[in-house]
Amino acid sequence: MSGLALFRPTPQYEDLSRLAQEHFENDLSADDKNALRTASKKVSRHTMLGSVLGLGLGVYAAVKLRRVRADMFAAFRTAEKPIKVLFADGRAETIPDLTPYLRPTKWGDWATYFFFGLGGLFLGGETGFLTGSWSAARVITDDPVRKDRIEDAYRRFRIDLLRKEIGRLEDGHTPFRHGTT
Repeated sequence: MSGLALFRPTPQYEDLSRLAQEHFENDLSADDKNALRTASKKVSRHTMLGSVLGLGLGVYAAVKLRRVRADMFAAFRTAEKPIKVLFADGRAETIPDLTPYLRPTKWGDWATYFFFGLGGLFLGGETGFLTGSWSAARVITDDPVRKDRIEDAYRRFRIDLLRKEIGRLEDGHTPFRHGTT
């Protein structure tokens, strides 16, 4: 799996992860840790549920649209269509039959399902992420004392992170957020 950039190990981020884990273990009480775990689970649960619902609604809309397209084609095929145009000078031109070009295709159906499903997945996932973030923020901010402890722990982590970044810059390396090593 290390062939994918997402799963490729990067030493600098492992160092940051270790730093964050140290602050998580040392700066927070058990109640604070549980609140943060609960908040992160809420975000992921809401995002997952929103994604599934969005995907379902997108596919449902695609099925409805496909049915409407098939019904419109059937109505167009059975309707009486003109076969020629008669001009004022008496000349007559035949009108080509457009029925084969308007017929729904498997590629069109595939594209409809794909793009409606993808759109529903995106819309549902983003909506779920927003509601999950809102719900997670409520979990953390319910207790003002806990909120202050978590903010202090995060502030101490940021201070250590900036100190490490200053050290990297002084050594001639790139900062954490811009380079690889």
